[in-house]
Amino acid sequence: MSDFSLDTRLEADTIALGDLELCSVRLMNDARFPWLILVPRRPDIVELDDLAPEDARQLMEEARIAVSVMRKVADPDKVNVANLGNVVAQFHLHVIGRFLSDPAWPGPVWGHGERRTYPAHGVQPLIDRFTQAFAEA
Repeated sequence: MSDFSLDTRLEADTIALGDLELCSVRLMNDARFPWLILVPRRPDIVELDDLAPEDARQLMEEARIAVSVMRKVADPDKVNVANLGNVVAQFHLHVIGRFLSDPAWPGPVWGHGERRTYPAHGVQPLIDRFTQAFAEA
């Protein structure tokens, strides 16, 4: 939709991977955790119930696909799916691969330590793996 625009904080903190039917798919730029963000490309969506029913169903399908992709690419011990929005009001869904050995386990990733951005030379192979897995999903 032409009225959709990505929140500037999401734009700054993430790397674009591509689009699904409904959502823009982004990689959180934090090398500590494999972390996808799904953002429905609809204007003025703040809460889940702001989505039309058919878009809400499509979001659930895309979340299911993102979890499957996360499992294929990162092989985590657990995948967390969450919608918060306390910092960024624009509706977005987090799909985070968690490991028993990750620095925040078993607590939430939010507020734990300092974000470590991916090194420029090292992020492209991860982008390629995620992009390929989404193409095959």
